Amino acid sequence: MDLEAFSALLTGQGQALLAGLRDYDPAQELGTATRLRREHPAALVSAALAQARLRQRGAAKFGEDAYRMYFTPDGVEQATRTSVAAHRAARFTALGVRRVADLCGGIGGDAIALARAGVKVLAVDRSPLTCAVANANARALGLEGLIEVRCADVTEVDTGAYDAVFVDPARRGGRGRIFDPEAYSPPLSWAVAAARKAPYAALKIAPGIPHEAVPEEAEAEWVSDRGDVKEAVLWFGTAPGARRATLLPSGASLVGEGLQDPAARPVGRYLYEPDGAVIRAHLVADIARTLGGGLIDETIAYITADELRPTPYATPYEITDVLPFNLKRLKALLRERRVGTAVIKKRGSAVEPEELRKRLRLEGVNTCVIVLTRVAGAPMMLLGNPAQA
Repeated sequence: MDLEAFSALLTGQGQALLAGLRDYDPAQELGTATRLRREHPAALVSAALAQARLRQRGAAKFGEDAYRMYFTPDGVEQATRTSVAAHRAARFTALGVRRVADLCGGIGGDAIALARAGVKVLAVDRSPLTCAVANANARALGLEGLIEVRCADVTEVDTGAYDAVFVDPARRGGRGRIFDPEAYSPPLSWAVAAARKAPYAALKIAPGIPHEAVPEEAEAEWVSDRGDVKEAVLWFGTAPGARRATLLPSGASLVGEGLQDPAARPVGRYLYEPDGAVIRAHLVADIARTLGGGLIDETIAYITADELRPTPYATPYEITDVLPFNLKRLKALLRERRVGTAVIKKRGSAVEPEELRKRLRLEGVNTCVIVLTRVAGAPMMLLGNPAQA
């Protein structure tokens, strides 16, 4: 989609087309396109159908707002989901921030969350099409009074008048994800330099960033949403050197105390699976201490304990069997217990869960959790069920 095609979508005819495509079935696209082209220009129909598909994809991040918003393929892929952007906006407002320079603003996902929190935003992007989409999104959601979109090179923007800077560098290229922070666009080093000039700053980075790449004066926060790790953020002006794991939608947030990993110990009655944000933030030791537990293996992020204690940072399972991995033995046990539904988890195992599921041929009315992992260096299978703390 180019700028001309997008502009056509904002006309009365384009708006009418989009309104009629809200619930269309992509599987019927050929028939839909043929019917619409009898009354509308082919180029407009193609643009409307493409936008309708993007809106359906965008609903996973933006909910109902997606059907009023506009997207580009890269924009819908890279935009921050609403829950995560709202969390970040809340952190900014808690710091007293009222004006944010959103560099690499994209289609405006973060700017929207900031504006809804009452923050005035300068959203900068170098793509004319992306800026047009961001402007359209601000208008569609009634936020144009709080969001100024500027088409410019972010490295040339003066951010001196703003309370905070937010940078979300592009982390995808022609070959997919970019893992080297210096290959981001703009590079992480430039973003860090920009952050150091502002009273407060937040830099969005890939969750897999090595801890040694985090600047000493930055707070590093890993954020998960419903169990999926979505991003890491480097905060400047908050808590230098801190490591934080935040879990959404609950908002539970854990700041590490710099503990060493606990020793490995035999598997007890309960197994705890830490949230991915806790693992990425290297805070498994902090959770183990609150649970009175240890690791099942020095290299595996599963915690075992003899007591069941409530925690928002890990999912508990009550373990009934701890056995060396053996497919024949596992099939016999599950058949004997009439297990027809199994949740199969793995960590530190070469066995693929879906392949194992096919070979088990489960039948029965009971359920089970199967954990494929290592215990004291040996491949093991742990059987149990979710525990209610």
